[in-house]
Amino acid sequence: MTSYDYVVVGAGSAGAVVAARLTEDPSVTVLLLEAGPEADADEISIPAAFSSLFKTRWDWNYTTTEQKQLHGRRAYWPRMKAVGGCSSMNAMIYIRGNALDYDTWRDAYGAEGWGYEDVLPYFVRAEGNTRLAGPYHGTDGPLRVEDRVFTHELSQAWVDSAVASGFERTDDFNGAVQEGAGLYQVTCRKGRRWSVADAYLSPVRDRPNLTVLPGALVSRVVIEGGRATGVAYAVAGVEQVARVEREVVLSGGAVNSPQLLMLSGVGPASHLREHGIDVVADLPGVGANLHDHPALPMIWTTRGTTDLAQASNLPNLVRWKATGKGPLASNIGEAGAFFSSRDGLPAPDLQIHVAPSGFYDNGMHEPQAQMFTVAPTLVNVASRGSLRLRSADPAWHPEIDAAYYDDQTDLDAMLAGTRRVLDTVASGPLARFLVDLWMPRTRGAVPTDAELVEHIRAQSQTLYHPVGTCAMGSGEASVVDAELRVRGVEGLRVADASVMPMVPRGNTNAPTIMVGEKAADLLRGRALPPAVAAGAIATS
Repeated sequence: MTSYDYVVVGAGSAGAVVAARLTEDPSVTVLLLEAGPEADADEISIPAAFSSLFKTRWDWNYTTTEQKQLHGRRAYWPRMKAVGGCSSMNAMIYIRGNALDYDTWRDAYGAEGWGYEDVLPYFVRAEGNTRLAGPYHGTDGPLRVEDRVFTHELSQAWVDSAVASGFERTDDFNGAVQEGAGLYQVTCRKGRRWSVADAYLSPVRDRPNLTVLPGALVSRVVIEGGRATGVAYAVAGVEQVARVEREVVLSGGAVNSPQLLMLSGVGPASHLREHGIDVVADLPGVGANLHDHPALPMIWTTRGTTDLAQASNLPNLVRWKATGKGPLASNIGEAGAFFSSRDGLPAPDLQIHVAPSGFYDNGMHEPQAQMFTVAPTLVNVASRGSLRLRSADPAWHPEIDAAYYDDQTDLDAMLAGTRRVLDTVASGPLARFLVDLWMPRTRGAVPTDAELVEHIRAQSQTLYHPVGTCAMGSGEASVVDAELRVRGVEGLRVADASVMPMVPRGNTNAPTIMVGEKAADLLRGRALPPAVAAGAIATS
């Protein structure tokens, strides 16, 4: 039995940040536990290869319950099982969300200190942007953010067509205004993925006060007398216990963190008793409030151009390995936009992801021809699902109900998003490359609302952004307070996407890294970065 000041569970987008920041103090010892192995495969580093990791040994390979609004389909949820977490598997799009998201965390949920002006300094501190600078961007942070070294002509043509159809052109979705159309920046370094393992852990792995242990499946937090005193975990099937002198930090994400809390006796009391688990703290909010961004692929066949799928060959691999350039440096989702489904909304509720290939069913199918995908994505989600245990065995996957489109508002917004996509591609520079609408299949030249709704139900998939299952706030339903401390248990915090009471409007990797940055300061009692003066920046 070994003792550490802190034990961090999960070496992903928040946990790696917490461990790296805590060990900046040489007097503090940290054990970082990760269920998966080191992230050392070529497919992890190659941006265009991210979907080849799905349903492999690198994937937790989760599946939701039958989704009643999706014709009873179960949705596949890939989650990375390796050092770096989902930052080692994602599409590397650098988006922070809208200022309103964080102000809502503060004002509607009681998460004091998490308004936009409070969190912006953490985004800036984390970021090493190669083109953009203050006041919105950092240039010397560990997380490399760059303009992609390869952009397909179809992605640029889509941006030009979107502008021609009425979108504002933008070169910064994370600046003063989120709305508009443009190319995404990516978390890459010279054409190679730059995960939190690269950014935060690799430079500090030789610190004597940091122990990183891959292949360690945590089974429970040891709680004695209402305080977290250790963590039980298994390596190669042998259970061990690490004692903690200060605090345990759960950073397993929106699936693993609530599961581990419940396995440790923290959660809805009646549910825990159903599985023979002794109740330590009755917290009904654990596993509640689950929501995710649904995305909908709309696909056209193309002419007079290429498909990224054709780039997966030996010459391009050799080129990428030698230079970091060429089509394998594409992150697939190269371009996009933010917009509102209807007038009067205070912020965009839809995002678009554009891929110069046929990307659907999580990229699990080879394109059947040269194709182009535009995926409207719902980023302000009204529906709420839940996560529950299926067994007291930590190796069992929990029951995941995403509740996609259970609130009619979500379905109406996605339908409006499909109409905007159809209008955008109908003319402009992109139109000359498009042949036919391949998905959805329609009877006439223009899909009817009924055909589009059927397509939404048949083809919607996750955008890999589950949040909310250990929600932060001051209300009865909250699991952690504004300092990320688990209610009813001392010495235990959660720091990952599960604490987000409402999903940000955009890709969630950068916000999760921000949570890790702020969590480390809260744990250390370190003075927080100065908040941006009220009114000093636009926040639309």
